[in-house]
Amino acid sequence: MNGAGEIYFGNNVIIGYNPSPKFYDTIAYIEVRNADARINIGDNVIINNAASIICDRTEINIGRNVLIGIGVSIIDSDFHEIHPDSRQGGNHACAPVNIDDNVFIGNNVTILKGVHIGKNSVVASASVVTKSFPENVIIAGNPAKIIKTIAYE
Repeated sequence: MNGAGEIYFGNNVIIGYNPSPKFYDTIAYIEVRNADARINIGDNVIINNAASIICDRTEINIGRNVLIGIGVSIIDSDFHEIHPDSRQGGNHACAPVNIDDNVFIGNNVTILKGVHIGKNSVVASASVVTKSFPENVIIAGNPAKIIKTIAYE
């Protein structure tokens, strides 16, 4: 964990998971870069090995009972502008990320700034999430799209 902002943990949060792969050869990295950045992690969250959560200037909120797979990246920022003359200017775009309760995020997923994932949803492995999704859906792909609605009997 690193940075000038604040990180809040709920009860029973697990960072790094054995016997999952990469337990002994990687770390999970959580950073709040600036004083106004905040990461909130709810109760009973498992953040698997090699995950990276970086909040630059806004908030990243992870609800209760969320499962985060190996190699997941969650970021609230572009970190650099597109135009080459201002790429290192520090005026890049940031937007909060919200992951609701009971979301299951598969391995090697990237969740970008401004995304909201609704409760009970599943994010398939290797997906790149660039926009928000409602609750009770399975999303997959690059960019991620809804592939199925989760039906309850």
